[in-house]
Amino acid sequence: QFVESGGGLVQSGGSLRLSCTASEEMLNLWTIGWFRQAPGKEREGVSCSSRSDGSTNYADSVKGRFTISRDDSKNMVYLDMDNLRPEDTGVYYCAALNSRGTCRLTQFGYLGWGQGTQVTVSS
Repeated sequence: QFVESGGGLVQSGGSLRLSCTASEEMLNLWTIGWFRQAPGKEREGVSCSSRSDGSTNYADSVKGRFTISRDDSKNMVYLDMDNLRPEDTGVYYCAALNSRGTCRLTQFGYLGWGQGTQVTVSS
């Protein structure tokens, strides 16, 4: 199971770095993804990173503002979020997918869902 951290309250235009960690077995799965769930909305994919082909993928709403990265030596995955907007508010989760190839942002098959970390962006 993943453990997410780094959320908080930030003003519009601000930045946050989210972190998540899990067991080495989980982090060794092919794909790691970040997802978020806004109040009253379904959980949606934000970004993913694939070890099999080195690809990353971002939701259109966060392209150019969010960056996913991983530090395998520390068993950590990060999501750097810049120029935050109120619509980025939500609970952010990371999870892993045991699938090669270009990663996808649909949550079907992803494993290890944790409690998430709350991000609140004020206007």
